[in-house]
Amino acid sequence: MKLNIALLAGDGIGPEVIDQAVKVSNAIAKKFNHEIEWTSALTGAAAIDAVGEPYPDSTHAVCMAADAVLFGAIGHPRFDNDPTAKVRPEQGLLKMRKALGLYANVRPTFTFPSLIDNSPLKRERIEGTDLIILRELTGGIYFGERGRKDDGDTAFDTCTYTKEEVVRLAKLGFEMAMQRGKKLCCVDKANVLETSRLWRQTVQAMEKDYPEVTVSYEFVDAVAMRLVQWPSSYDVLITENLFGDILTDEASVISGSMGLMPSSSIGVHTSLFEPIHGSYPQAAGKDIANPLATVLSAAMMFEDAFGLKEEAAAIRDVVNKSLAEGVVTEDLAGKNKAYKTSEVGDWLAANV
Repeated sequence: MKLNIALLAGDGIGPEVIDQAVKVSNAIAKKFNHEIEWTSALTGAAAIDAVGEPYPDSTHAVCMAADAVLFGAIGHPRFDNDPTAKVRPEQGLLKMRKALGLYANVRPTFTFPSLIDNSPLKRERIEGTDLIILRELTGGIYFGERGRKDDGDTAFDTCTYTKEEVVRLAKLGFEMAMQRGKKLCCVDKANVLETSRLWRQTVQAMEKDYPEVTVSYEFVDAVAMRLVQWPSSYDVLITENLFGDILTDEASVISGSMGLMPSSSIGVHTSLFEPIHGSYPQAAGKDIANPLATVLSAAMMFEDAFGLKEEAAAIRDVVNKSLAEGVVTEDLAGKNKAYKTSEVGDWLAANV
């Protein structure tokens, strides 16, 4: 099979971790007789420096022509520390999501047997955790009307959702639940927010179409508590943009490291696959960043974008082998030998 993949390395450690995912993907392609055509494009601070905008039209054209997008990270501290900056790297991410129709962020959370004691949570609380949070990605407060008034002393951000946006995400959630544990949790704040009442009303109306799925409705503050108390009780959770942004980062600590968790964003035009961590500029260029989340994002890409389950399983198997044998970067090594980012990538590719 020929796979056309857009490669958006981005900022900070993005290029370094993306390089390792490319190594592993190329090894998989060779083993399973596939041909990968990689097309690189700029985004984030790198694109601002080159052309003045974080998601240029040329990058969008590359993404639209691809079967899938493999993405690194966006962000640079010089923009974070300047509240007056007119153009920011993160604006490129929002623009890309909207332009590609990336409406559903899929964030799996699971544990690795060899690393379960690395988690800040007790073993007995997290053993058996295998959940997915589906975050709506193109609506809500991040895309609503915003501004200042009263000479800048009052600020407002508006959260807006349509029924169609809720149905689109919830349908994906129900379908995922049907393939898993047949449990779906709708996370909202329906006791306070009108948009949450729309979410709950819409999902309730869809229950009849999925009679095998057990649906629960929980307030976001309660879920924030229960995620660290009983994460294994959840299967598939669906929620709006802001709540999902916060809950997925909270859930990432269950595995013991943000450097381990992959994600995907399902789109109307194409789908994007990326690690959940940020650009980690303090580590950029030092060859110390953990590439495993990006490599596992490539596994999601093989399975979800191309239907290549055996290839995805081969990537996950070699990642588990690297963890079991201690071929890991400094964030996971403890007192043992720490491997460089590039060394981990080389080892994974060689062991495919």
